[in-house]
Amino acid sequence: MKNIIFVVFALVCFGVKAQSVSTSTIKFAAADPSPADIVYFPLNAAKAKAGDETKPIIKVIYSRPQKKGREIFGVLEQFGNVWRFGANENTEIRFFEKVNVGGKKIKAGTYSLFAIPNKDTWTIILNKQTDKWGAFTYDSSKDVVRVNVPVKSLAKPIEYFSITFSPSPNGATLIAAWDKTQVELPIGL
Repeated sequence: MKNIIFVVFALVCFGVKAQSVSTSTIKFAAADPSPADIVYFPLNAAKAKAGDETKPIIKVIYSRPQKKGREIFGVLEQFGNVWRFGANENTEIRFFEKVNVGGKKIKAGTYSLFAIPNKDTWTIILNKQTDKWGAFTYDSSKDVVRVNVPVKSLAKPIEYFSITFSPSPNGATLIAAWDKTQVELPIGL
């Protein structure tokens, strides 16, 4: 009996010591200045409660850079250059079912979102390449579809790059805005 108590005592002491050593060596990253965010269509899909049959149709995971007093489009994000549609990793869009973007049928799956901003129109790009940082390794041969959309000017600037969805008669509209610029991408369901 004494041996069992000793063994249990030794295991407990060793376990506590091992746990305290491992947690004291962990280094956590600092908070990111461009926080990650997620938006769903329908907007309440992730918050559905028991009995609510709402299921997600589209999910966007993106990082939200801040304006911080800078001029964004045409200066920070140069006109005519491919942009990652946010900050940090590629913005990713997941379709839970087949959709139609720019007149093209898109299979359910996960894609990256890029954009080529210009003064009056943007080209929004769905691309097969995911899990990459920024647009540094953007590969146009993996584009699924490119859609040109008009730019809308906002009277009041948006501090954080923001994405949301609005229902439309044929599906949803992805709305993205930052600084005084807004673009909309129709998505047919």
